[in-house]
Amino acid sequence: MFRQPFNWRELDQMRRDMDRMFSESFPRVRRMRAGGFPAINVWTNDAEGAVLTTELPGIKPEDVDISVTGDTLTISGCCKPNEAPELAQYHRRERARGDFDRTVQLPYTVNTDKVEARVEKGVLTVVLPRAEAEKPRQITIKAG
Repeated sequence: MFRQPFNWRELDQMRRDMDRMFSESFPRVRRMRAGGFPAINVWTNDAEGAVLTTELPGIKPEDVDISVTGDTLTISGCCKPNEAPELAQYHRRERARGDFDRTVQLPYTVNTDKVEARVEKGVLTVVLPRAEAEKPRQITIKAG
């Protein structure tokens, strides 16, 4: 009995076709699988508290909302698509578009009166100072 060899190339092509079909039909599925849009970094230090950075290329600052409640930060907004010229057809379309929102739990409560946000070269930086009540304090030991 002759057995047909398994063709890995055809299987790989089928996987790419399915990925393309799903990303075109359900663009949010691709973003959720990758961890969400926009991708974020959060780091902490003693001087500034927490600092969050995220890339928002082509998004106007007025199209982004930032809110902080206790130890939770939410970034939401709208990524408006750059449409192709009339009669043009996309060869590849990977840039995220549409509404987005990300919520991040921070390592401590934030002083919301001192939160600062700025955008430079498409990178949003949010400085989140630690609330005074959350800062560690030195306790003096009294002799008996």
